Amino acid sequence: MIVVAGEALIDLVPQGTGALAALRPALGGGPYNTAVALGRLGSPAAFCSRVSYDAFGDALLDRLRGTGVDVSPVQRGAEPTTLAVATVGAEGSAAYSFYVEGTADRLFTVPSALPPGTRAVSFGTCSLVLEPGASAYEELLHETASRGVFTALDPNIRAGLIPDADAYRARFKSWLPSVSLLKLSAEDAEWLGGTPREWLAAGPAAVVITRGGEGLTAFTRDGGEYAVPGERVEVVDTIGAGDTVNAALLHGLAIRDALDENALAALGPDGWAGLLGFAARAAAVTCSRAGAEPPYAHELGL
Repeated sequence: MIVVAGEALIDLVPQGTGALAALRPALGGGPYNTAVALGRLGSPAAFCSRVSYDAFGDALLDRLRGTGVDVSPVQRGAEPTTLAVATVGAEGSAAYSFYVEGTADRLFTVPSALPPGTRAVSFGTCSLVLEPGASAYEELLHETASRGVFTALDPNIRAGLIPDADAYRARFKSWLPSVSLLKLSAEDAEWLGGTPREWLAAGPAAVVITRGGEGLTAFTRDGGEYAVPGERVEVVDTIGAGDTVNAALLHGLAIRDALDENALAALGPDGWAGLLGFAARAAAVTCSRAGAEPPYAHELGL
């Protein structure tokens, strides 16, 4: 079981370029997309969050159930669902603004237990910024790591939601001793400052940097550096591509029985080439269609 902890929200996806393009509601949120992608790839997965009782909340849970994701850890509340408004540029990249005041996912509390058989827990995005839920997710991260469970972190920076950049950067560093696998985009890495080697020294067994169409690079504690190119595809938009990479990495590690730090360290060049190549192919499928629509297992030849 791979548990994904974090927000679920509604993306208002533009049907064209520019600020006044018509908007279509779509189910989203970085952790939510990761959970959906894991379900589509065939990994036993569960979602741990707080979701509204409104119609959007019901739709979010229905999609998870439809992909086989366990929603028993989800907390519910009467508060509204968070909205994220995307604007897509001419090259297909997305920027976001958020409507988050008083929404359900901000009021997440630490669960008493995770589902039986949990082998990994994935964290990231807005849920680690917006209080009071951010502190609860942070506590869950440290508690999970203290029990030896594999942890993954994708900070997935949304700078507009971070009131104090320096405080967030310091908080990010405080998470690293509890992180097994750190994945982040090149843009996020630049915003955070530091280098993969500095982050590895603080805790993670591996750091994976995504560079869009240029591919992915993994850095490991033993000095290893492994890179694969991106898959060529006609890009519709990049919404959910990084979340798909998260899921593909976790799924790939699970089927290699490598969801622990020792096994991660032992992957070697061939193992990393296969894992990163699989993640690149999965992300390319997501980029080839509108919104966060990660691939199903059969689309990747599984």
